[in-house]
Amino acid sequence: MTLNPASAETGLPIRLLHDRVLVKQEAAEGERRSSAGLVIPATASVGTRLSWATAVGVGPHVRAIQVGDRVLFDPDERSEVELHGEAYVLLRERDVHAVAASRVEPDATGLYL
Repeated sequence: MTLNPASAETGLPIRLLHDRVLVKQEAAEGERRSSAGLVIPATASVGTRLSWATAVGVGPHVRAIQVGDRVLFDPDERSEVELHGEAYVLLRERDVHAVAASRVEPDATGLYL
């Protein structure tokens, strides 16, 4: 798939190779609220916390993710890249823990074999 996150006059299109997934992370993680309404500051120590992002490009060998899907991944195992002033994260498909999309079947295992 060819990806052009910016207009044609600002740069070249990008083609992701193999099983790579380019994602745009959601808003920066700062303060958040618990389900009970308590404010949890950004400096609070938590265990390994996975992050959600939206897939903006996928390579030709990606099987389970499509552009526009929300994916869950470990932010400690990522490669950040800046394209035309925008920050993106480059992942391998096997580094994605879950996919949230309307086409996902409720009984599908989602295993990557």
